Amino acid sequence: MHEKHLYDYAVLRVVPRVEREEFINVGLMLYCKRQKYLRIQYQIPSEKISSFCKEFDLDQLKINLDSFVAICEGKKNAGPIAQLEKDERFRWLTAVKSSSIQTSRPHSGFSTDLDKTFDKLYNELVI
Repeated sequence: MHEKHLYDYAVLRVVPRVEREEFINVGLMLYCKRQKYLRIQYQIPSEKISSFCKEFDLDQLKINLDSFVAICEGKKNAGPIAQLEKDERFRWLTAVKSSSIQTSRPHSGFSTDLDKTFDKLYNELVI
């Protein structure tokens, strides 16, 4: 029997017009302390975002989401937050923000295969 690992995940959301509080799921982040696992992935559905707000800056969105990825992955050039431990990076990235990029509240689950779980959640919640 495979060991089950407790994990937390959060959905990355774009809020094209913060005042309207409407969002579009664009990515997923999954963290497992025991396995020292932290993974993030996103896509930018340009047409969908533009349908909410025609003047939304998609180039800036990509830059900002790439910063999320760099922090999540602990890249050396991503600043001091990226140098924190994985659990601290996950908590920082999922902190409540009132900006155009937000995350859902973290949700928990158990998995025997974190990559498979990530892919399943990504396909269900983002694509």
